Amino acid sequence: MSFFSRFLITWLVDAVAVYCAATFIDGITIKGLGTTLLAALVIGLLNAIVKPVFILFSIPLIALTFGLFLLVINAVILVVAAYFVPEFRVESFGAAVLGSIVITVVSWILGMVLQPKN
Repeated sequence: MSFFSRFLITWLVDAVAVYCAATFIDGITIKGLGTTLLAALVIGLLNAIVKPVFILFSIPLIALTFGLFLLVINAVILVVAAYFVPEFRVESFGAAVLGSIVITVVSWILGMVLQPKN
């Protein structure tokens, strides 16, 4: 499978996950398909660029909390994405934590189903 195909599948899976988070979590709102796709793209870019830096500087906290601090990092990524994407709102940090859990679980499940086995 080509790089572009994997990128497209991952982007669409993330868009479905963001939509699920907005649907099931009070405090996360998103308006329209275009906003959902843009939010998924921004979250993907932040996960690729900013998240590794956050993890690098947070290794002691991640180890101390047995990995639970990764939930905080994911929530911060979601809040930052909401800052950059118009019509995508995250009302509270609690909503961001719950939303990041939903996005992670939905992305993982759909990724397992849709990614071809090598």
